[in-house]
Amino acid sequence: MASRIYLDHAATTPVRAEVREAMLPFLGDDAFGNPSSSHNFGRAARAAVEHARAQVARALGAEPSQVCFTSGGTEADNLAVLGAALARRNDRHSLAAAHIVSSPTEHKAVLAALHEAEAQGARATLLPVDRDGVVDLAALDDALEEHHRPTLVSVMWVNNEVGTVQPVAEIARRCAASGVPFHTDAVQAFGKVAMDLKAFPWAAVTVSAHKIGGPKGVGALVVSDPQLLHGLIHGGTQQSGLRPGTENVPGIIGFGEAAELAAQERAAKAAAWGAMRDALQQAIVERVSDAVVHGTGAARSPNILSVSAPGTDSESLLMHLDLTGVAASSGSACLTGAVEPSHVLSAMGVRPELAAAAVRFSFGSLSAPEQVPQVVDAYARVVAKVRQLRQALARS
Repeated sequence: MASRIYLDHAATTPVRAEVREAMLPFLGDDAFGNPSSSHNFGRAARAAVEHARAQVARALGAEPSQVCFTSGGTEADNLAVLGAALARRNDRHSLAAAHIVSSPTEHKAVLAALHEAEAQGARATLLPVDRDGVVDLAALDDALEEHHRPTLVSVMWVNNEVGTVQPVAEIARRCAASGVPFHTDAVQAFGKVAMDLKAFPWAAVTVSAHKIGGPKGVGALVVSDPQLLHGLIHGGTQQSGLRPGTENVPGIIGFGEAAELAAQERAAKAAAWGAMRDALQQAIVERVSDAVVHGTGAARSPNILSVSAPGTDSESLLMHLDLTGVAASSGSACLTGAVEPSHVLSAMGVRPELAAAAVRFSFGSLSAPEQVPQVVDAYARVVAKVRQLRQALARS
């Protein structure tokens, strides 16, 4: 078998050597203190956490005081959506006064939080998207003009399945003009597309460490004004009470280092990933003439390629690709034991049979241009094999 190729960086990335080196002292006997303790050990840990907070803020164009560390992107998304709804509770502790506007192509962390808010009485509006997954701005304007004005608008910056880049600056400006807070899940945007939070108005931004060469289990919700949100966890006074609990010091240190490196290297790496993505896309379309590439009519993140081959299914394709040494992922989610078409592609109007055949290739630190021919060859051979197997089953 040829050397293995990892093209699933949108799922997770390997921890960078520089990040591991920064974390190691805080996993040993010398720098293990609780950052809430007042003695020397605690003060050293607190200083390190605040340094990492400043690193993350600087990488995003935010202020250190705005960075609230969480256990990852899912918690941060839940804190933004449910926290905004809970902040609007009425005297009977119902969420009936809350109205959350989002899109059907969001990450499940946002959609599940939205459904939980609905279950507690909140109203939810999902804005339609076009065939490339871009939010309908006219529908947003309608939602902003409603009598039941939104409590929060949440639209992700870069879609995790297709790579569609939303016009977040324009969405944020329209929300601000109506006095509505705007949240964006920027987990897939951080380190991939240009991000400067000073360029537009925002209320909350979600980021995560393990998508940029940092450790798993740590992320952040960057919050412009903590008063907009109600905390989901109850305990001590850490992080102004918005997210109490003893901080994950080693993870936060790693996040800070990864964030600083990602910001410094973004432009060069994005260009390299985009070149590989375009080369792979062109070669696949040439080898598999009826292949369909998703989201090509919109701006896309440079590291994500989503493609479907008619007459196949993603589960079989991914299994056979893995056997050839290529690790990719699917546009489908396994729900109640049955593989169903991606909710993202379905919202984009992609036919169910085509959505069920989607494969996502995502580039990152382990990617190299010389891998492209091997991936193209593997994909073309696997598509042909899966089609033959499906035809044989249909005849039997």
